[in-house]
Amino acid sequence: MATATQSVTSIHTKLTGAWGRNMVIAIPMVFLLAVFLLPFLVVFKISLSEMDTVFFKDVFSLRDDVVVMTLKFGNYFSLTQDSLYINAYLSSIKIAAITTLVCLGIAYPFAYFMARSPADRRPALLMLVMLPFWTSFLLRVYAWKMLLADNGVFNNAALAMGLIAEPVKMMNTPFSLVLGMVYTYVPFMILPLYANLVKMDLRLLEAALDLGATPWQAFWRITVPLSKSGIIAGSMLVFIPCVGEFVIPELLGGPETLMIGHVLWDEFFSNNDWPMAASVAVVMVGLIIIPLAFFNKYQAESTGGRP
Repeated sequence: MATATQSVTSIHTKLTGAWGRNMVIAIPMVFLLAVFLLPFLVVFKISLSEMDTVFFKDVFSLRDDVVVMTLKFGNYFSLTQDSLYINAYLSSIKIAAITTLVCLGIAYPFAYFMARSPADRRPALLMLVMLPFWTSFLLRVYAWKMLLADNGVFNNAALAMGLIAEPVKMMNTPFSLVLGMVYTYVPFMILPLYANLVKMDLRLLEAALDLGATPWQAFWRITVPLSKSGIIAGSMLVFIPCVGEFVIPELLGGPETLMIGHVLWDEFFSNNDWPMAASVAVVMVGLIIIPLAFFNKYQAESTGGRP
C-alpha cells in the first residue's frame, strides 16, 4: 500500500514539475506572440497590399464565392531601386554603429571602475547610471537643444570666456545627433558590461601578473576576452534601437538628417502610403534580426549549447 502511494506521489510530482516547466516557457512565448509576432504579421500583410486612394486594400477578397489572395511585391522592389531608401538604411546603420562604438569607449572604463569599486559603493554608482531614466526622455533631449543652440549655454559660455569669436554651429549637425544618441543609450552599454565584469574572478589577473604579464597585457588578454559577452550584449542593446530611432534625429539632427525612422514617418503620415511604409518597417526589422541571430549563435557557442 505504501509503495502504491509513493508511486502515485512520484507521478503527481513529475506531472506537476513538467506542467510548471511548460508554463514557465509558455507564458513568455505567448507574450512574444501577442506583442511581437502578431503585430509584425499585420504589418507584413499591409506591406503586401495595394493602396486604394486613402485606405489600403485587403490582400484577401471574395470573388464569385472564392477567396482570392492578391500580393503586391512591388514595394520591396522599389526599396532596392530607390536611392532614398538605400541611403536611409545605410545612414541609419552608420550612425548606429558610430554611436555603439562611442558608447563602448565611454561605458567600458566606467563599468570597469564600478566593478572594481568597493562593494558598498556599487549601489550608489548604479543609481547614478540609472538616474537619467527618472526624467522624461523628451525633456532630456530638449535640454540638449538648449545646450547646443547657437545662443545656447555652451556657445554663450565659450563667448564669455573668449574661447570663440562667434557661435559655433552645433545644432542640426551629425555631432549633435551622435551626442544625443550616445547620451541616451550609454546606460544600456554600461549595465551589461558591469554585470559581466563584476562576476570576473580576479585571481586570474593575479595569476597573469605572477607569470610576468604587465597590467596592460593582463587587461587585454584576460579582462577583455572574459567580458566579450557583455560587450556584445551592450552593443546589441545600443545598436538595435539606434537604427530605428526617430525622436533624437528629428530634434537634434535637423530636417536634413536621413534616417530610416524619419522615412517611415514621412511614408505613414506625409505620403499616406501605408503599404510602402510597412515594407520599409519589415526590412528594418530584418536588419535588426540579423545581428540578434549572430548574438544568439555566439551565446550558444560560448555556453556549449547549455541554456
